[in-house]
Amino acid sequence: MRVPAIASLILFGSLATTTLAMPSGGGGGTPSTPSISTPGFDAAKMYREAVEFLKAGKNAEAKLALAKLIKAVPRDGNIHFLAGLADAGLNDLKGAQTNYEKAVKYDRKLVAAHQQLALTYAKQGDRAKADAALAKLKKLNDDCRGTCEQAQQLKDAVASVEAALSGTPAARLETAPSLLFASAGTGDQAYLEAVGLINERRYEDAIASLQRARDSFGAHPDVLTYLGFANRKLGRFDVAETYYRQALAAAPNHKGATEYYGELMVERGDVKGAKAMLARLESLCTFGCAEADELRKWIQEKPGSSS
Repeated sequence: MRVPAIASLILFGSLATTTLAMPSGGGGGTPSTPSISTPGFDAAKMYREAVEFLKAGKNAEAKLALAKLIKAVPRDGNIHFLAGLADAGLNDLKGAQTNYEKAVKYDRKLVAAHQQLALTYAKQGDRAKADAALAKLKKLNDDCRGTCEQAQQLKDAVASVEAALSGTPAARLETAPSLLFASAGTGDQAYLEAVGLINERRYEDAIASLQRARDSFGAHPDVLTYLGFANRKLGRFDVAETYYRQALAAAPNHKGATEYYGELMVERGDVKGAKAMLARLESLCTFGCAEADELRKWIQEKPGSSS
């Protein structure tokens, strides 16, 4: 497994000399962090701009930026959640509801989206749907049992929705989601932490760190590629494929995502699909590249395949 890295040069601080051990199953490389990698990828920058618009109360500007992001990456829960916040800020409750519904569809563990969806139903007087959304929050809370990373957030979300539905005057229908305050620095830290955890084959922990990185960077292809890799190592091939597709939707020429998607195809027995990914890499790497060499090796080692 090779660390996804587009930029050949890391520009900031002590990370300029950071070299991490690579997990088995791929080539080597020096990682760059999401805040400074993939200089040609505008979606990550646009995501941060949308967050800043929301923090400044510029909901119309945020909605415009997020609409562009949704067009590029239509199945990202965080982006739909932020779009819901922008709609709510513009008093478009129907629009907010639609985006929150998509957010929890694409990321069923996105607690803030479940919370805001329940509260939005309550605002519109739809008690049945609000109760159903609260039940899903409670199920997440029960499954957590007070031990998961989101334990306090789940507890607070359930309390917030219960207070709103009980008619408590002090109940707030909006909260400030933590992802609005996730900085690029904290996102980079979470990303590098995930790299280390993947090196140690602690894939569940790596996924948690990568989700924190997503709070900062949104649909960044490096983060999505790693989410695909970690889920693939856990045998969640359908989930992994979703992340690889999202990464390539955000950055069609992302060599890491192309390679790892091809490797997934090999693992599934889809040698024809893997060869298509290899052909794509060969078109991107005019003079050859490690990603193409690695995927070619996977294909050649697949029983019954012919190079």
